Amino acid sequence: MTIKAILFDKDGTLVDFNATWFAIGDKMALEAAGGDRALANALLERAGYDFAAGRFRADSVFAAGTNAQIVDLWYPDADAVQRRDRIDHFDVVTASEGAARAVALPGVLDALTALHRRGLRLAVATNDSTQGAERTLATLGVSQLFEAAYGYDAVANPKPAPDVIIAFADMTGLKPSEIAMVGDNNHDMETGRAAGAGLRVAVLSGTGTRDTLEPLAHVVLGSIADLPGYLNGSA
Repeated sequence: MTIKAILFDKDGTLVDFNATWFAIGDKMALEAAGGDRALANALLERAGYDFAAGRFRADSVFAAGTNAQIVDLWYPDADAVQRRDRIDHFDVVTASEGAARAVALPGVLDALTALHRRGLRLAVATNDSTQGAERTLATLGVSQLFEAAYGYDAVANPKPAPDVIIAFADMTGLKPSEIAMVGDNNHDMETGRAAGAGLRVAVLSGTGTRDTLEPLAHVVLGSIADLPGYLNGSA
């Protein structure tokens, strides 16, 4: 295995998913519900929020999907124009507020710095918008470590399709087998498998669990804080 580049998921992998996204999701749901609190809660549950556990469920629409999928779920009667308007609006909300509220997971900044110093080429692949990804990297102060950020709107087919890895491979001149895909849900692992990524690393810092992730991952780590050590063969 020769890994020369790493493609990271964003939310739940670099960013604390629940700490960053519950308030934003709640605002979006209340808007979709016309201010009706009970309906907003129902919409959040439909999108994957488990109120009893106080977290989003693994591989749910909100945890792993795109704004387009959320709009389709919450606005099933919207026509094509209304659907496009809602998607554009949610892209603006998630880009601005997701970046403003972004909370880095413990150890992430040190891990990214260590990986970059090793000469590994880094990029982000998210089902958030590209603008949201770029703003979040800026908020975390790590933009200079990344060569690219791919949102769902940067490729023809978002995760779990292989497009983001193929795009990164084309940009870097590397083979997919030289790229590691790192993420907290099965969309990330499925993306890696579909593209033929050389390494699929699942992390338990987001919405996925060991039971949900292990079948598709080459390795399951606590978080990307453990990744430099793993790649060094010491973890």
